[in-house]
Amino acid sequence: MDLDALTAARRAEWERLDELSRARRLTGAEVDELVDRYRAASADLADAKTSAGRSIQGDHISTMLARARLRLTGAPENVLRQIPRFFALQLPAALYRVRWGTLVIALGFLLVGTVVAFWISGDPALVAALGNRLQLEQYAEGDFTDYYSEKHPATFAGTVWTNNAWLAVQCVIFGITGFWPVMVLVANAVSVGTAAAVMLAFGRGDVFLLYILPHGLLELTCLFVSAAAGLGIFWAWVAPGRRTRGEAIASAGRSLATIAIGLVLWLAVAGAIEGFVTAQPWPWPVKIGIGALALVLFLAYMIVVGGRAHRRGETGDLTEYEAGTPTLVAG
Repeated sequence: MDLDALTAARRAEWERLDELSRARRLTGAEVDELVDRYRAASADLADAKTSAGRSIQGDHISTMLARARLRLTGAPENVLRQIPRFFALQLPAALYRVRWGTLVIALGFLLVGTVVAFWISGDPALVAALGNRLQLEQYAEGDFTDYYSEKHPATFAGTVWTNNAWLAVQCVIFGITGFWPVMVLVANAVSVGTAAAVMLAFGRGDVFLLYILPHGLLELTCLFVSAAAGLGIFWAWVAPGRRTRGEAIASAGRSLATIAIGLVLWLAVAGAIEGFVTAQPWPWPVKIGIGALALVLFLAYMIVVGGRAHRRGETGDLTEYEAGTPTLVAG
């Protein structure tokens, strides 16, 4: 094939293709024409490459085809425009998916923590095994409550926020292992139960609850959600259904990993409550009420907003345009 002859014969058609791909607006007829000219130019490029390999003419056609293809498929959506959809649909839908797992994990956590607390506090030998009695008494009488006021509220809030956010992110991204979220949950349940045991042993169980509840209601719930999301990714690997394991993990990872982003924001709220509310000399009903309100807002976002998004077909995953067309399966 003579490339010069091809160029001379097709130049007008290529120029028209380039003109259509650059146009700001296209009518229905012009879109059809763009598709037809795109196909014709693709055939010309295939002929040019077959006969002469890479050439200046071929590169020119490739550039025009790339521009036309972008016009036909659409440009990526502006990231800022995706933010409302993320918070109104994707994130709540992902949270809604793990609602039952969150409930089971919460009940298990409370069971383990309660058993540890009453088991240790009810056995003087176990209490003594935790350390020197004077040190334990000092912890129960002052160190436990002083922990919430020994630093500047902003510094303390930032510290607990980053620590809890990192813990939640770990539960999600390492959830594929199957054991990491469980290990984190058990370790925290035992830790909370042990602290409660010391307080109970010295008659300060009420103080423990009063200082834990304001921030702990939301903080622990976020931990439960992160573990449920991580284990959801693990379950996609164990039981992929009709999809391949790779496809199942990819889908679960895309949809449930969004939870990590949302929890970072909600844990910022929990951190602010822990830093600016828990240690304040306000009436306990006010402080616990603030924590309860934060939890109610989170659960409403998770269940009410998430349920609405779920009924609209949202799963928390990316759109087909963003994630790519899935592999079709029979049945």
